[in-house]
Parts: sequence; C-alpha cells; structure tokens
Amino acid sequence: MKKSVLSIALVGALSIPAMAVQFVTIGTGGVTGTYYPTGGAVCRMVNKLKKQTGIRCTVESTGGSVYNVNTIKAGELDFGIAQSDTVYQAYNGHGKFEGKAQKELRSVMAIYPELLAFVTRKDSGINALADMKGKKINIDVPGSGTRMTTDIIMDAESIPASSLSLKSELKSTEGPNMLKDKKIDGYFGMFGHPTANIKDASNSVDINIVPISGPAIDKLIKKYPYYAKGSISGTFYKGVTEDVPSIGVKAVLVSSTALDNKAVYVVTKAILDNFDDFKKLHPAYKTITKKSLLDGLSVPQHEGAIKAFKEAGLL
Repeated sequence: MKKSVLSIALVGALSIPAMAVQFVTIGTGGVTGTYYPTGGAVCRMVNKLKKQTGIRCTVESTGGSVYNVNTIKAGELDFGIAQSDTVYQAYNGHGKFEGKAQKELRSVMAIYPELLAFVTRKDSGINALADMKGKKINIDVPGSGTRMTTDIIMDAESIPASSLSLKSELKSTEGPNMLKDKKIDGYFGMFGHPTANIKDASNSVDINIVPISGPAIDKLIKKYPYYAKGSISGTFYKGVTEDVPSIGVKAVLVSSTALDNKAVYVVTKAILDNFDDFKKLHPAYKTITKKSLLDGLSVPQHEGAIKAFKEAGLL
C-alpha cells in the first residue's frame, strides 16, 4: 500500500509542469562600445529573477541602432538599444526608413546620453570637420546609428563622401586598430562616454577628438530636435586635455507591440528595482536618474514599461 501511494505521488509530482521559460534577446552593438555592456547588465538583473518570473535574457552583439530596429520588426530580436534619432525616424518613416514607418515600434526607457566623437590621429592635420576633405575616414557601416548621424553632419557641413580620399565603411569597433595601422586618419562613433573604444585608440596612438559645432550644426539641431548639444570631457581620454563640443542623442531601449506586456514589465522593473547598482556599472550612467529614463522617448512607450513606471511612482 505504501509503495502504491508513493508511486502515485511521484507520478503526480512529475506531471506538474514547471514554469515555462520565456527567452528574450537584447540586440546591442559592438563589444567595445557602451550598448553591449548595457545589454549585459540588464540581462544579469533579469536573470537573477528568472526562477520567479520565468524570463531568461540573453544579449547579442549587433550592427547597432538601425540593425536592431529592423531586426525587432523582423521578429528576430525582442529588445534592442538604439539612438533616439533612429527610433524617431523608424517610427515616422523618415530618413533611412522613408516609406517604411514602423508604427509597432515602442520605447521602453531612455537609458543614457550619447555623443558623437570624431577621433583622429594627432598627426593627420584634422582639427575641424572641414579638414576631413582629402583624408581617409571611417564613417561606419550602413545601417548603424553612427552612420546615420555622420551622414547628416557631413551633409550639413557640405562635405560629400566623394571629397574623401578614402571612405571606409567598417564598424567603429575597427577604428582604433585602423588608426594605429595608419589605414585611416579618423573615424566616427556614437558612444556613451567614457568608452573603451576611444581609450584603446588613445593608448596606442596620439589622438584628437575634433569639435562638432558651429553655425551649420546649430541649424541641424533646429531641423532635428532629437539632437542636443553636449561635450566630451577632457578628463576621459589620454591626450585630450579640454572638453570637446559635440551633439548627441539618447540611447533608448526599444521593443515592439509584438512582445507581450509581461516580458517588457519584468525587464523594466528589474532595472528600476536595482537602479543604484545599475548606475555603478558604467561611467556613462553617472548623471542618469529614474526620471531621466523617461526623457528623450521619441515614440510611444510599451504598455509593459508604463505599468512598471507607474508602480514606481514615476508616471
């Protein structure tokens, strides 16, 4: 009798289904930028709670903003980190997304500010944007947020790509080594500062960070309101002794209406509940606040994120 009862109990226990695990993936950027460690930090926070929530998070290195937005639309990523300008243009069908508005795209939160850096060899003679004519410049891969912003700036400054002696279209992650090997004179990258990318460059070659400012840039900001002025601290990189003016955007965590509210809620709540620890993970997060996570959202917010922010008393 005891054996029969035990057998029945075992069969009953084994027939109870465990909580189904839902896997979500965050698309980021190059491994030396700020997107990748940001995605990794978010996933670690989410995965600490996977037994309670049933959500398992993984991070993927990708081609950046435009790639992430398009891959979310294709259903191959659940979340992605993208520049606020890219998000705005994708939702409204502007720029690279002309005629292809992605109305299902949703903001989760705006994480931290990013500033475009134009990094050059000090011996290149490039001290202003106009000096890049006749030089070898890496303008990043087609489809990246860096490339989109670089194209807009070059157009604003009347610098056609044909005026360069070499137009390189590799990821900004390749910039430091290309600069060191004298394959290029300079490269562009949109980063949260400080970034390992520029530190790598400055540790192997004498560099400049070229100012991105002036009347043409002022007009550009008026035309594209999701850009804002900022400065890259002269304390961040070897050989850079003064603050460098530039323009920037927000790095925004995005998803789509195709992803269920629970997954978005769990990811958002994990960040809000561990915000103090999150801020310590990268110097780029130093100035952010819980309220600033809602600044710079250029498209509607996902319902799952709205729920988490309301519970935290932020909406």
